[in-house]
Amino acid sequence: MKVKLYSILALFFAILVALSGCFAGEEANKPKEPTNNTEKPADSEEKPADDSASTSPKVLRLNNGSEPGSLHPGTAQGTHDSWVLEHAFEGLTKKSPEGEIVEGMAEKWETSNDGLTWTFYLRDGVTWSNGDSVTAHDFEYAWKHALNPETASTYAYQLYYLKGGQAFNSAEEGADLQALEDAVGVKALDEKTLEVTLEVATPYFLDLTSFYTYYPVNKAVQEANPDWYKEADTYVSNGAFKLTEWKHKESMKLEKNEHYYDQAKINLDEVHFVIIDDENTVWQMYRSGEIDLVYPLPQDVQGQLLANNDPEFNLGPDLAIYYYNINNDVKPFNNPKVRKALAMAIDRETIVEHVAQGGQTPAYSVVPPGIPDVSGDYQENTGKLFEANAEEAKKLLAEGLAEEGMAELPPFTLTYNTSEGHKLIAEAVQEMLRKNLGVAITLENVEFQVKLDREKAGDYTMSRAGWVGDYVDPMTFIDLWVSDSPYNDANWANAEYDRLVNLAKSSMDQGERMQAMHDAEKILMDEMPIIPVYFYTKPFTVKPYVTGIYTPINRYPQFHYVDIKN
Repeated sequence: MKVKLYSILALFFAILVALSGCFAGEEANKPKEPTNNTEKPADSEEKPADDSASTSPKVLRLNNGSEPGSLHPGTAQGTHDSWVLEHAFEGLTKKSPEGEIVEGMAEKWETSNDGLTWTFYLRDGVTWSNGDSVTAHDFEYAWKHALNPETASTYAYQLYYLKGGQAFNSAEEGADLQALEDAVGVKALDEKTLEVTLEVATPYFLDLTSFYTYYPVNKAVQEANPDWYKEADTYVSNGAFKLTEWKHKESMKLEKNEHYYDQAKINLDEVHFVIIDDENTVWQMYRSGEIDLVYPLPQDVQGQLLANNDPEFNLGPDLAIYYYNINNDVKPFNNPKVRKALAMAIDRETIVEHVAQGGQTPAYSVVPPGIPDVSGDYQENTGKLFEANAEEAKKLLAEGLAEEGMAELPPFTLTYNTSEGHKLIAEAVQEMLRKNLGVAITLENVEFQVKLDREKAGDYTMSRAGWVGDYVDPMTFIDLWVSDSPYNDANWANAEYDRLVNLAKSSMDQGERMQAMHDAEKILMDEMPIIPVYFYTKPFTVKPYVTGIYTPINRYPQFHYVDIKN
């Protein structure tokens, strides 16, 4: 029987009404302002004063919800990093507004018949923002730098597709690092030619070359100043924009890169980011004309905009999942029945319809819609791998606790990163677990980077998490939970799961590899080391004088080709 929570809907609506009327600023004595009115000021559709003349700089203003953890392609790991990197850097390939993989720094490429060797040819005249030439050596250097175990890159595993990549990154103390580095399958044959050798043929490798861990790094700059990426005045990149100002935890400024090979298609002169984690504050700034694009939106606001068919509201597709990590090393959460009981006590329909309110889809598996299977859509072929069922949840919880020699589940903490939306969802889950399982949980709010660091250290019990696919294949989700994955923050291990993932990675038979991933996903949902909640959409608002925003399925809104109407 599906969980019924109509009795708490009134509570949710009361919370939403109360919270939509104010915002929690950084200072306790800031005045409270209404945020639940989506009617725009009379002048909200006019262009800002500083853009009103044709000779004025064209400036896009938007918000990044958190201070970037790293703006180095080799050590970045979150969307608060990647949104900047995707515009400041460019890989061998890039994603077009239509979502296709097209030529980037490379003007063409070839692949061997067995799919193991790729040869990329760089464009003529591509340069860094400081005027240096971008060379094949910069790509070789960057990829090997990320793989070097001394770099401690959490995303190095994305380079394990290279022959010898995993062996180099996993080298033990005392190993001959130079020999292992020399054996990695990436080599600059000359200034413009990069040869890549893979461990196994990888159907989605070309997609990977557009991902930020595969971006180049200026070798001369890195060797002269290993901290070049920490401040704007030493920052060097090769993309459409360059970083020219960074007031940490306050704002960032990007400017058009005059050295970019395709600069004639770049209309913006500047991009101004404010760094504010309170979505209601940002929404007020949008309504008052201080910023031009808001993503993400306050959840009650996006519900109203969606219902009203607001012309400034956009609902793009997203290749992403919202879920909760459970620390499998903490008793009794080491017991699969306890974990599954928590998952089955959550009513996802209530959350997406009355709390998240952005057209999301309840998640009963981990791979989102939008990825092709052998035939049809992978997620649709998966179907529901579990269901919400309060009675069954109670039974599983009792059995799991008994197996661990416990009579009841002790109180524990659910940690989430600063966001009014995450708070409302956490409050809903808190009430569902109380009502359906009699479980008491405490909510804890921390900064996003703090949350990431604590998850890596295992310093949590249950935490809010999300994942945006790095490429369009189920593997970008499935391999998160192999036993040695750096993103397996649940600390879960299953030998059969690992075997199936390795099979899917090594097979060129699409039928075999897709079936292996379906089988692995079933194991994951039976063991329930993490709790899926919903599949994201991409709801954002943008002013009508801003044109050219595009939204690839696994990227934040992109502004490479944005123009500001006069």
